[in-house]
Amino acid sequence: MASFVDRVVLHAVGGNGGNGCASIRREKFKPLAGPDGGDGGDGGSVRLVVDANTTTLLEYHHSPHRRATSGTQGMGDDRDGAKGGDLVLKVPDGTVVKDLDGNVLADLVGEGAEYVVAAGGKGGLGNRALSSPKRKAPGFALLGEEGEAADVELEVKTIADVALVGFPSAGKSSLIAAISAARPKIADYPFTTLVPNLGVVQAGDSRFTVADVPGLIPGASEGKGLGLEFLRHIERTAMIVHVLDCATLEPGRDPISDLDVIEAELAAYAGDLGIAGGRVPLTERPRLVVLNKIDVPDARELAEFVRPDLEARGLRVLEISTASHEGLRELKFALAETVERARAAAPAPEPAPIVLRPRAVNESKFTVRRLGGETDYWFEVRGEKPERWVRQTDFNNDEAVGFLADRLAKLGVEDGLFKAGAVAGDEVRIGDPRNAVVFDWEPTLQTGPELLGGRGTDLRLDQNERPTRGEKRREHHERMDAKAAARQELWTERESGHWTDPEDS
Repeated sequence: MASFVDRVVLHAVGGNGGNGCASIRREKFKPLAGPDGGDGGDGGSVRLVVDANTTTLLEYHHSPHRRATSGTQGMGDDRDGAKGGDLVLKVPDGTVVKDLDGNVLADLVGEGAEYVVAAGGKGGLGNRALSSPKRKAPGFALLGEEGEAADVELEVKTIADVALVGFPSAGKSSLIAAISAARPKIADYPFTTLVPNLGVVQAGDSRFTVADVPGLIPGASEGKGLGLEFLRHIERTAMIVHVLDCATLEPGRDPISDLDVIEAELAAYAGDLGIAGGRVPLTERPRLVVLNKIDVPDARELAEFVRPDLEARGLRVLEISTASHEGLRELKFALAETVERARAAAPAPEPAPIVLRPRAVNESKFTVRRLGGETDYWFEVRGEKPERWVRQTDFNNDEAVGFLADRLAKLGVEDGLFKAGAVAGDEVRIGDPRNAVVFDWEPTLQTGPELLGGRGTDLRLDQNERPTRGEKRREHHERMDAKAAARQELWTERESGHWTDPEDS
């Protein structure tokens, strides 16, 4: 089973936001004391975080589908729903995040570097938050939004100062084992190295890392052998070291031809210029040629023979033997000198500036377009606010639909439809065409619960209809005065003889 995976496709989904709650507080002597529905909790996000102890993407190779937890629904008694927890995915230092089209989304370099792959959905508002002086008792709440879903490609591009490149069995693994504490697998057959190896080299006061890249062959940049799989690991390196085998017995091979083949593959490989350390093409970086295996007499003679030709190309050439360690000290200090020079020339890392992108004054918050033919046509409404409001609306609740209509009208959507030529009964679609909300447009939509008053109101909770104490006192006095007047009238009629029987007179 593979233990090193440096490229995977990750399917991430953020948690859904919880729905808001529509609730009315009940108290003694106040059966309808006002709305108290809480808001739904926000959904958790899927975040990538660089961890120094993580070196492979093997975990996501076996489990590529990851989802954050969702927020819970709001409750009555002013209780908000719980927020969903973020899902933190640890990745190696140097991980590049791309979309499926190959565009770089993030370059995660440095301990703690973070990128949000899929954001969680916002929780819906409860009727407590939706209440207002004009809408005292909303009988609805907003729905929570779904979390974002994203398919991204993760690539690990090793962060090293020096890259060792060359044909299979050129001695790269032996070299990194001889100059560092790394212990890669070494054998006498090609493609022994199946994964990049990193080693830390100490030369005087300088310390740097060396990457042993699996062997390259002609056509590696096109996918042959293992070159294409691991050429990405040299994109960040400050310098490239060509390890040439001077003791090879393969016909048609010599150090000069090997160098030309590897240089052609490096030139043909198209790396990501947008990542840290990848802005300089591979062929323009400092290079050094190492003639290996000079402990073999024929190899030493060949190295002395080809060295003038290599130096004539402007390349620095060193002769070494990983078996006898001859020339390794000089090689380490030569690498340290080049690395220190590259570090001094590199610009100091600066924190990413905070970019504020305010909305332009004349920028429209939505767009209205007429699509289709002459007879079979519809109007498409796109915009962040209208689409979010549609997602939050419970279309099984007439009052919620009316609230949506009010919001769209206040935003100016109705005016936009009028200007686009829409008439009553035309088809209107809001949102992405794949899951748009479709309805027949009625400019004067009547959806409020008429029996309870205007849209979003409840006459049972209208405090303005209840008489004040002064009004009650005045009404009582008027009633008492009316009774006194009635008694006086009856007494007057009695005294005047209106109640006397005529036969008794």
